[in-house]
Parts: sequence; C-alpha cells; structure tokens
Amino acid sequence: MSLITLLWPAFALAILLVFIHAVFGLEIIKRGVIFTDLAIGQFAAIGVALSLLFFDGKYAFVLTLLFALIGALLISIATHRIKHIEAFIGMLYALGASAIIVLLSNTTQGTELFNKLQATDILFTMPSDLWEPLILYSSIALLFYLFHKSLSGIKKEMFFFGLLALTVTSSVQLAGVLVVFVLLIVPAFLSLLQHKFNPLVFAWVVGSVIIMLSMTISYIYDLPTGYTIVFLASLTGIVSALIISK
Repeated sequence: MSLITLLWPAFALAILLVFIHAVFGLEIIKRGVIFTDLAIGQFAAIGVALSLLFFDGKYAFVLTLLFALIGALLISIATHRIKHIEAFIGMLYALGASAIIVLLSNTTQGTELFNKLQATDILFTMPSDLWEPLILYSSIALLFYLFHKSLSGIKKEMFFFGLLALTVTSSVQLAGVLVVFVLLIVPAFLSLLQHKFNPLVFAWVVGSVIIMLSMTISYIYDLPTGYTIVFLASLTGIVSALIISK
C-alpha cells in the first residue's frame, strides 16, 4: 500500500483545515490580534476537557462551542472597550490553559489528555471523518464572504469572532490548540511576505505543502504528528521572516 493511498484522508483533512484557517488568519494578522485564535482555542479546549472528565467524551461539540463562544464574546467586547487588547487576550489564554490543567490534575491521564488537546494526531483520519468538516468549513467560508464586509462596529466583531469560534470548535477537536494556531498564523504570515500571488491562494498552497510534508515526516520517522506540524510550520515561518527582506 502506497503512502498516498494510506494517508489521503489525513491529507484531505489537512487541506480543509488550511483552507478555512487561512481565511481567518489573514484577517487576524490584519487586525493585529495574533493570539486571538490561541485564546479562543484554549477556551474551546476547556469544553473538550469537561466532556472527557465528566461525560466520557459525550457532548464534546456542544461544550466546546459554548466555551469557544464565551471566549469570542469576551474578545469582541474587549476590542471596543480595552486599550491594550493583546494583553487582555494573553490573560484569556493563560486562564484557559490553567483551567484545563486544574480540571485534569486529579485524573490518571491528565498530562496525556492535556498534550492531546494541544496537538492531536490526525495522521490516521478515516474517509468518514471528512464529511463534517467539509460541510462546516464550506458553510463558514460562504457566510464570511457573503456578510463580513457589509457589517460594521460591534456586529462585525461578533460575526467574525462567532464564525472563528465555530471553526475553532471543530478544529481544536480534530487537530489541537497549537496546530490550529500555526495553521491560522503561519500560512497567512508567509503569504504576506510575498507580493506576486493572491495572498489567500498563496496561503492555501504553502499551508497545504507544509502540513502534508510534516505529516509525511511524522509517519516515516514515527514522530508525534501534531507537534511535528507545529514545529515545522513555526520553523518555516521564523526562517522565512529572517531571510526575506521587507
């Protein structure tokens, strides 16, 4: 069995994740609130932790969406009321991360579950796992392009962060908080370093190449897939920023 035959569902999921997160990533960098997604993702992970801790994994989507929306609501309000918004978002992230540690501290698999929430192994995705993110991410992208530009003020903030929360609700469960963060930031950041191609298209292509290469390396060398993606994507972004001049 060839590598592509074995891993094509994981590659398809990777492309879907890059597709939707590049849309939000470009907007997040433009707004200058880089750690927004990380904070919302960490809040979403609280819902996953509660689901695992108290309900044996049931109600994961509902709880994850609830806490992601809470994080998105707090950031939406803070955007219009707080001057140093990045500091506020950083505190939200710290609150979410520490809440997960506290929740999982008395469980026998606390450390393992925390690591899984940060970066999940998506290598052996099944074809049946693709339908839900395909429908969800396509719908979110359509809503974004239909209504985002026509809104303004607090309505625009609530709409944007609400869609981001819905996206993160799914992607945190599929890939983990840190993977979601690098998929949002790195492809968008790399696309803004160049001026020849459409930023969104470039972000889709370069992000897909990075994540599929990372997954292939993790499979061949038996490395943790999620953290391999985070490492190689971050390294690519850092090296590119240092090499490419303004």
